[in-house]
Amino acid sequence: MKNNQNTENSTSFWWSMVSLGMFTFMSTLDGSIVNIALPVLSKQLDIPMNEATWTVSIYLIGISGLLTFFGNLGDQIGKIKVFRWGTVIFTIGSLLAGINQGLYFLLAARFVQAVGAAMTMSNSFGITTALAPEHMRARAMAFISAFVSLGSITGPSLGGIILQNFSWSYIFWINVPLGIIAIVIGKFCFPKSATRDEKLVIDWIGAITLFVFVVAVFVGLNIAQVSGFSNVWTILFIVGGIASFVGFIYQELHTPKPLLNLSIFKSKLFSISVVAATLVFTTTAFINTLLPFYLEDLRAIPAGSAGLYMLFWPIAMLLFAPVSGVVADKFDRENVTLFGLTMIMISLFTWIFVDAHTPMYFVAALLAFSGAGMAFFQTPNNALIMSNAPKKLLGVAGSVNALARNLGIIIGTTLVTSVLYVAMSNYIGYHITSYPKNNPSIFVDGMHVSFIVAGVIVVITFGLTLYRVIMRIKANNK
Repeated sequence: MKNNQNTENSTSFWWSMVSLGMFTFMSTLDGSIVNIALPVLSKQLDIPMNEATWTVSIYLIGISGLLTFFGNLGDQIGKIKVFRWGTVIFTIGSLLAGINQGLYFLLAARFVQAVGAAMTMSNSFGITTALAPEHMRARAMAFISAFVSLGSITGPSLGGIILQNFSWSYIFWINVPLGIIAIVIGKFCFPKSATRDEKLVIDWIGAITLFVFVVAVFVGLNIAQVSGFSNVWTILFIVGGIASFVGFIYQELHTPKPLLNLSIFKSKLFSISVVAATLVFTTTAFINTLLPFYLEDLRAIPAGSAGLYMLFWPIAMLLFAPVSGVVADKFDRENVTLFGLTMIMISLFTWIFVDAHTPMYFVAALLAFSGAGMAFFQTPNNALIMSNAPKKLLGVAGSVNALARNLGIIIGTTLVTSVLYVAMSNYIGYHITSYPKNNPSIFVDGMHVSFIVAGVIVVITFGLTLYRVIMRIKANNK
């Protein structure tokens, strides 16, 4: 790769960031744009809604299960090489997904998309870290984070526009021209991957056990949302997932060329940053899950308008990501993460005072405040994760970072529904697993309990981050 100093003021460096950002945007977009099309897919493919939702699930499972594999592959044969192949595979998968050949063909195409997305996601942070000079790294991370926010913003609204005017196929085909443009930009602007003389070694046992762990936990938690944690299938899948994870750790500790080199976690700064990312993304699922109920059911706001209110959160992230990048490059990144966590804590605990009569401008402001806090946490935390990973393990570090985000969202989605329904059941006096239309105050009480739990999770994250700062200060004073 080119020397960092040479890339600092290089036009090709920022064009490389654009290519990385475009595929980050597309993979994020594809995670959200399909949700709005589920009723249409269910109707036009003549399948039940629960089968239609597998078009979303298989994409998330595929990405989460393959991230570490492709991160390791990028470290061995070159991160840019794996990223480039991922862009091609994702674009081909998008083309195939739009061809209406029934549910199974669509699921296969979605898995192809997931493979491509995993190849790009797992290596984008590593490429950014390798290309960006140290004093510009947070800004480069902020640039990529802005595309993540843009994908989240665009998904529901763009999907609605496409479905209003075209067939559902175009929610996938929209990626094809964008993918081709990004591929061309990357072809001319990415530096060549460094050639490696080492023999390629793949830890297949580690890859399989990790994939089984992700699938088992994902399916188990999805069953738990519907049938509860006492359901026998929930227990079997989660126990199976834990067993697979134990097997994975054993394999990684006893193989000479592990899929995930566990020595990467010897750095407390790296490990705590990864845990912090997982915990914070767990709390984002609380907002994404509870707010539609609050806006559409409690406040009787039409779905379209509710979607516009929800945009305040990702728009604030989009606007403040560049600001947080500049601040994090000029000041202590750990202190900036503490500032962001403080904002997130304040916003989550403030939801305790929100009810059916709260002015909507206050709700919008609260969402925006939370999004800004997320921007001030996420950008410097990403930079901390990648800056504290060994250069030879940047691909694995990037995949761990992306996996932390995905697992946080998956865990958070299950946790918030469990907390909400348990709290509402306790308040109403009998078991309830849906919105209590005849007793909306019960939902408000359950929502408050849920946000308290989310706030406590962020308090724990704040404590971990503060501990990290104190340990660093003590080490510097020795």
